[in-house]
Amino acid sequence: MENDEPMSDTESQAAVLTGHEFDGLLGKAFDEKPIWVGLYESLRDVFFPPHLPPLELTSTPIPVPDRMAVKPNPWAIGISSGINLAMVGLLLFLGIKTAIQMANKAQLTATNVELTDFKAPKADQRNGGGGGGGEHSIVDPIKGHLPKIEKDPAVPPQVETVDKPKLAMESAIMVQQNITLPDNPTLPTIGVKNSTNVTLWSGGQGSNGIGNGSGGGLGNGTGDGYGPGYGGGAGGGLYRVGGGVSAPVPLNNVEAEFSDEARRAKYQGVCIISLIVDAQGNPQNPRVVRALGMGLDEKALEAVRKYKFKPAMKGNTPVPVMISVEVNFRLY
Repeated sequence: MENDEPMSDTESQAAVLTGHEFDGLLGKAFDEKPIWVGLYESLRDVFFPPHLPPLELTSTPIPVPDRMAVKPNPWAIGISSGINLAMVGLLLFLGIKTAIQMANKAQLTATNVELTDFKAPKADQRNGGGGGGGEHSIVDPIKGHLPKIEKDPAVPPQVETVDKPKLAMESAIMVQQNITLPDNPTLPTIGVKNSTNVTLWSGGQGSNGIGNGSGGGLGNGTGDGYGPGYGGGAGGGLYRVGGGVSAPVPLNNVEAEFSDEARRAKYQGVCIISLIVDAQGNPQNPRVVRALGMGLDEKALEAVRKYKFKPAMKGNTPVPVMISVEVNFRLY
């Protein structure tokens, strides 16, 4: 028969003193050890570990099938390897093709220097020049002979549109008198010498003159002169040092290598190279003026092509000039 009567104070105190059946779970029934005792036991277990009885396995292994023991399919391996090799080959092909295209595009930025075919002595006051014109036509300028050369032309070169004008004045261009220009006087009308249009009379796409430029001249430049360039006179955008044109300044020093033949023969000397330094400071069109032979001329050209200059200046404008450089081959 159960006793439902409440516990007295004496019984409650006895239960507290003797403990409860859940005290072990709550950690109250275990004796707390001092910290040095726990430290000592930890050190003892490290240096003097207790000897435990050997472990006995009571379980029995269960055999399982070996998935890797399955015989591989050679067709699957071959197809997979072929697809992977094809993808790698395609990636290599695209990469090499892209590299070649980038190498071809990475060209040197250079000024478009036009070497004219007229003959001119070196001038002290005026170097270079040019002129151009046109009539805003969609047809290329007509091919023809040169107009009259005057110091201060009043009428720009133009194709004949009026047979008998009331005030007849001959068109002209302003070019130095000591220059021999290429001309074809057998042609019936005034025009540019290198045009493909020989039938339709046209002044070209430029303005005020004949050609694709402007300024009342003849050609593709600007001014009342002849040819590419600007400022009148005749020119092709190419200047010479002097007459207000400064000399280009080299920015690097490239040593020319000796050829094996010259080194064995102990051959030395000076090779002179003529070249154009464009408005970007890049060397163009190098050629040998004084040759040495024994492979040294080729070595000199190879070194000159690697030069870099501060371009020549005409006022505040960089201009292309023609210079000569000496490449000295000396054995020390």
